[in-house]
Amino acid sequence: MALVQRIPNFSSNFRNWRKTNSTKLTPVCSLHYKTQTSASSSTSSSPFTEKHSVERYQRDQWLYKASTPSPSSDQEDEVFVRENDIASQLPELKKLLEVLREKREKGCRGGDCGPGDVYLVGTGPGDPELLTLKAVRVIQSADLLLYDRLVSNDVLELVAPDARLLYVGKTAGYHSRTQEEIHELLLSFAEAGATVVRLKGGDPLVFGRGGEEMDFLQQQGIRVQVIPGITAASGIAAELGIPLTHRGVATSVRFLTGHSRKGGTDPLFVAENAADPDTTLVVYMGLGTLPSLAQKLMDHGLPCDTPAVAVERGTTPLQRTVFAELEDFASEIQSAGLVSPTLIIIGKVVELSPLWPYCTREESSCLVESR
Repeated sequence: MALVQRIPNFSSNFRNWRKTNSTKLTPVCSLHYKTQTSASSSTSSSPFTEKHSVERYQRDQWLYKASTPSPSSDQEDEVFVRENDIASQLPELKKLLEVLREKREKGCRGGDCGPGDVYLVGTGPGDPELLTLKAVRVIQSADLLLYDRLVSNDVLELVAPDARLLYVGKTAGYHSRTQEEIHELLLSFAEAGATVVRLKGGDPLVFGRGGEEMDFLQQQGIRVQVIPGITAASGIAAELGIPLTHRGVATSVRFLTGHSRKGGTDPLFVAENAADPDTTLVVYMGLGTLPSLAQKLMDHGLPCDTPAVAVERGTTPLQRTVFAELEDFASEIQSAGLVSPTLIIIGKVVELSPLWPYCTREESSCLVESR
């Protein structure tokens, strides 16, 4: 006799329940779990560090002792703002380097001191409770932390009070630091003996350029340790109850970047290779190229009624979600006014989410806001 009875397939039973009870369902197109006055939140309420926000300058105020920074308006020239910002930070960065070098020399007691360590730490999609224990320990022991835009404010609250934070985030059209400048900052402070933590949203080795930083530092003789984070695909899919793979539904999952090579509207990858109905597609940074991507996927055979979902600021209190079929997906996202960061999942597994049944064939899109 079997010790455990076979558990019925929840997904297939749920779909059958929908068919038999479809007349009892009240069509719902927008489920508002949180009151919000506009389609997109203001930067002041963002769970992340926006490029010229007051929160950013308050957090990094140690860098501006020689000047008084102020948040910039969108009308100001971004090149001037960036160069002025770096020039303002330079005196305090040099002072910190000197302090760290002196501390290192005193600790050596005449011996040969090696460089400090660099940790590439993934902070997950935003919810601080998704951090690993190792990530928390390293964050709290750092001398200097270089953090990206998509490291949530809640995660940054875990930093030790005597540590120094330096924003190096990037947004479309504005990089507070170039990738080469980030490399040099990591190297300079590691050579001074500091414990340097590079904080990245999601996982540092999934569309996070962590591999480039690791390669550069290792070539300079710096020891680099990678602490993985829950990538947005896993964290956000779990939040919505979407299995990225599912027996009989999706046999593989593919992570894609939505960025185009030259900043245009076409996605980077070849859509015909991604138009597989048995594969779940997860698109990072894909808002700008989604209209082109969706059309190409349908042109290459992906059914137009393929379920899809876009999730803005996933796993945070300001999460907003749009469910739709592929043919209406881009227009529904535009109507909802989703902003970056938004993760996109396309594939039959999206229909397995408990939230999907609220979208009927007649009203094939659904906006859901987090509680």
